[in-house]
Amino acid sequence: MYRDLLASRELAWRLLVRDISAQYRQSLLGIFWAFLPPIITAASFTLAKSNGIINIGNTELPYPAYVMFSMTLWQTFTESLNGPVQAVLSAKPMLARINFPREALILAKLGEVFFNFGIKLILIVGLFIWFKFPVNWSIILAPVALIHLVALGTFIGLLLAPMSALYQDITRGLTLIMGFWLFLTPVVYPVPSDGVFGSIVKLNPVTPLLVTTRELATTGVVSNPQGFWVASLISIVGLLLAWIFYRLAMPFVVERISS
Repeated sequence: MYRDLLASRELAWRLLVRDISAQYRQSLLGIFWAFLPPIITAASFTLAKSNGIINIGNTELPYPAYVMFSMTLWQTFTESLNGPVQAVLSAKPMLARINFPREALILAKLGEVFFNFGIKLILIVGLFIWFKFPVNWSIILAPVALIHLVALGTFIGLLLAPMSALYQDITRGLTLIMGFWLFLTPVVYPVPSDGVFGSIVKLNPVTPLLVTTRELATTGVVSNPQGFWVASLISIVGLLLAWIFYRLAMPFVVERISS
């Protein structure tokens, strides 16, 4: 596994450059697509909150900044989950004809996730300047929590990637599931303190990773360190096991799509 990971670096880089070039060359708005979803979501929910349509409760940040920051992190998680699925689907013709380390597909998508987040950093820096957030020393730890969030998404994506190459239901189901999952994640509302819904939100593994990343970058006070480390352990161990599953499953997938 380690040898194949090293051997896949050059191909992964070429795939990354190709995918990023195609992504922005075939788009009129280009990098603005990285900013539009969090801005539109924040504007919609801020308008609904200010008019009393929804009762969100108090957030540790100004509400528009809270939603934009959280939505940026959610986008990154979503991209890391969909990345392996999209990579295997788009590479099906190449998989059937060429023998190469399959890890190259995943590395290329991981590189694309972090590249896109680098663009989103422009929005985050703008939030810090506009709302005059103080910069705490804990901000240097925020990338660690972000990596754990990406690891969780990649773990789930690796489990689904081989099956998605054989069954279209996976990609269709993901669209529905991610919309419902967003509702269970404190992106547009603070973490509920009690109730059945609050318990479900706290059991959501994305919750402690996303919330801790946001807290380390802004307030510097981690509200649920135990939940963060449990979710991180699940992400890291799960990623390793999913990598093994991916390697074992892909030869059978290639055989099926080649026949």
